[in-house]
Formats: sequence, C-alpha cells, structure tokens
Amino acid sequence: MGDQAVRRRLRRRRATGVPAEPKLLEIYLNDHLAGAAAGTELARRLARAHQGTPAGPELARLSTEIAEDRRTLRTMMTTLGVPVRRWMTLAGWLGEKLGRLKPNGRFLSRSPLSSVIELEIMRLGVEGKLSGWRLLRTVADHDRRLDRERLDRLIERAERQSRLLEELWMRSVEDIIGVPEPTK
Repeated sequence: MGDQAVRRRLRRRRATGVPAEPKLLEIYLNDHLAGAAAGTELARRLARAHQGTPAGPELARLSTEIAEDRRTLRTMMTTLGVPVRRWMTLAGWLGEKLGRLKPNGRFLSRSPLSSVIELEIMRLGVEGKLSGWRLLRTVADHDRRLDRERLDRLIERAERQSRLLEELWMRSVEDIIGVPEPTK
C-alpha cells in the first residue's frame, strides 16, 4: 500500500471515529487497567494503615474512588469492545504485592517512610490515570459510545485526587523531618 493510500485510510478512520490502530488502544487500556489493579490495592493498604489518623477518612474515600475508577475503566473497555487481558491485571496486582518487600528502615513494623513512598507512588498512578481519562476524552470526541461529560467529571476527580495526595505527602514528609519552630 502506497503512502498516499495509507494517509487516505488514516484520514477516513479519523473522520469516522475508528481508531487508526485499534490494537494500540487495546494495549494502552489494558496497561491502565493493570495499573488500576495495583493502585486499588495500594489505596486500600494506605487507608488501612491510616485508620484512626487525621488522614484516615480522606484515604478511605480515595480508596473507594480509585476502586470505582477501575470499574469505570473496565466498563468503558467493554463499551469500546476492548477485551480485558486478565494476566495483565494479575501482573499489576502482583506487582503491588511485591512492592511491599522494599526496605523501609524497619523490619517488623511500618515505617513512616512507607507512607511517603506509597503516597508518591499513588500520586504517580493518579497522574497516569488522569492521562488515560484525557486520552479517552479525545476518543470520545469521535466515538459516541463514550460519554464526554462523564469523562470530564473523571478528569476533574483525578485532578482533585492528585492535589489531595500531594497534600497528604507533604504532611507525611513533615512527620518524618519535623517542622521547625518559626523564628522570631
């Protein structure tokens, strides 16, 4: 197939809303679903670890939202006819479990450093999720199977989640390094 024929084919696909490379979208969404599996597990772990602390209610709500976002992604994949690659979801889940084996300065108990690192990882995951929602929002401009307003709300929620994780991370950092008394 010549270059001009390929360009015509791609223009036609863009005009009809059919992805130029549907296999790439399938890979991308399954990668995000694997990340969502890991993120859901990590969010649950953080919420459990912070029960009874000032951050506990915020992390419990965040954990619930992240699990909802994962279910939403699966629903959108079904809507788009993208098959779920269960082995990738399992790999994400397993990766989160293996990540717990990292040294944290303590052997038998949870270190305050664990929260700092886990909040950093969560924020990176939420930023990745935000990119995924933005990509799907672009797809929704050409594919009526996706709800643009719902994706706009998911984008706003991910932005809020990222801000919350940044705030919680700062609090955790201050717990580790201490906050100096203001000078007079």
